[in-house]
Parts: sequence; C-alpha cells; structure tokens
Amino acid sequence: MTDREDVTRSEILARLAASREELRRVLDPPRREARGAAQDGAASGFARSRTMQMFTSGRGIGTLGAVAAGLLIARPALALRLLRMLPASAVAKTLLLRAVGMMRAKRGSDE
Repeated sequence: MTDREDVTRSEILARLAASREELRRVLDPPRREARGAAQDGAASGFARSRTMQMFTSGRGIGTLGAVAAGLLIARPALALRLLRMLPASAVAKTLLLRAVGMMRAKRGSDE
C-alpha cells in the first residue's frame, strides 16, 4: 500500500467511527438523571416515552380503568377477549410493584 492509500483509509475509518458514534448517540440517548422518586417510573428508567409516562401516572391509570370499565359494561365479550390477550404475569408484577411503592411512600410520610 502506498502512503496515499493509507491516508485515505485512515480518513474513511475516522469518518466511519464518527458516524457510528453519532448513530449510538441518536439511537441510545442518555437516560435523564432521576429527578425524584415521585416521577412514576421515570426514576427507574422504565417509561421513557411521554405516552408511557402518561399511562403509568395516576391520572393515566384512572383513565385507562374508566375506559376498561366502560368497555366491560358496553361490550363484555370484547372486553374479556382483550383481557385474555394481556400478559397476566407482567400486569400482576406492575400492580404489585406499584402497591409496594405506595406503601413505602405512605410509611415514609407517616414518620
């Protein structure tokens, strides 16, 4: 190889490394620092999108519960069919973690 080919190759490798780093930065954005445990899951890094943060907040869960209850009353067969599609273990784990978190928060505010 000549010196010119080596220089060209090193320039290509440098641009490739820069583009890989940019892709890493875009596709895997740095997680925000925890601003407080009251962020409803944002501190644990679960709900990164605004939609999921809204659904996991207190108001979001209340809204989803109201919609589910309305669907159960209006079309029970469809609601039960949709309920069977839910991963029961994941839902149970989420509810359990939320209940434990609320109990800890309540115990911490009582002291």
